[in-house]
Order: sequence, then structure tokens, then C-alpha cells
Amino acid sequence: MLFRSSASTQNQALNAIVFLYKQVLKKELGIVDAIRARKPKHLPVVLTVEETMLVLSQLSGVKQLMARLLYGSGLRLMECHRLRVKDVNISAKQIIVRDGKGFKDRVTVLAETVIPHLDEHLIRVKALHKDFLGRGYGEVELPYALERKCPNAKYEWGWQYVFPANNISTDPRTKVKRRHHIHESSLQKAVKNAVRLS
Repeated sequence: MLFRSSASTQNQALNAIVFLYKQVLKKELGIVDAIRARKPKHLPVVLTVEETMLVLSQLSGVKQLMARLLYGSGLRLMECHRLRVKDVNISAKQIIVRDGKGFKDRVTVLAETVIPHLDEHLIRVKALHKDFLGRGYGEVELPYALERKCPNAKYEWGWQYVFPANNISTDPRTKVKRRHHIHESSLQKAVKNAVRLS
């Protein structure tokens, strides 16, 4: 039944047999007339502009804004979730993606249709940030050693997440209570539901 398995399963089985003979049984396997299975190439499923607009219309609020950023600015899911206020340049219509795929920074376009909604969203997030600062919870996790180099940066508006979580959470490593970004599964679930509805 192995021939009906995926390419990676077949290759894993072959690797297991080779490991068994070489490392466990300490025997020479000899010549094995086996061809490594190749993964079939699949074309990605791409929605038309009309289908995309239909899916986006099923979303609302922050989830719709995030999905529009993914679509209009070419952001990946986690790039959108980890987006900081300082990396959004509305006047230049640009977004700086930090530590993207391959840990590379890049600049992408900020879709013009998103700007008014993003502006309104940032006003609400800033008010929320001020409220949390007043209650002693206005800090955010900083990348690398920045927290040590600039201890007050974690409270600054520019370092806050564009899409923060509504609640405070405790960092499991440091036990510090602070705001994190929205959980990645929330947008995935919302888009999945929007696709189903449309």
C-alpha cells in the first residue's frame, strides 16, 4: 500500500530502511534499485478579483482591514500580525516588513484604498494604548536586545503592534504582563468563514 502514499511518506520509509540496516543491524544494504519519489507540482488556487472582493465583503472591522492589507500590500499572515506602528508610513504609502521570509526586511506598497480605514484604526489603537499605559500595562515585547539597549522603547507608540490583542497576557518566558498582537488563528478562522459564506 506504500505506492498510494505521498512522496514524503515513501521517501521517509526508504530512509528508515537504510537507517535500520546501517545504524541498527550494522549490515551493508547492498544495491537498492529504488527511485526517490518526487512531490507532484500543484498550481496554487488563485481567486479572481471578483471572488476576492466577495470574500472581503463577508469580513468586517479589524479582520477585514487585516485581510485587505494582506491582499493589497502582499503581506504574509504573520507579517501582518507583527506589524508595528513605526513601520507604517501613510504619507509615503509604504509598509516596511521587518524580518520577513528568510529574515529579510523589505518595503511594500500600502494600498490607497486601505489608508482611511487604517488611519481610523490607528486612532482607536492609540487611545487604547494610552488607556493601558495609565493602568501600567502599556508595554510591548521588543525584538532582539532592544529592550536592554532602550528600556523605555517598549512603552513608545511607534513600537506598538498595529493589530494588538484586546487583552493583556503574561509572557511565559519572562512572566511580564503586556500586550501582544492578535492571535494568528483569529484571522485565519475569519477568512475561512468568509470563504464559506461567499
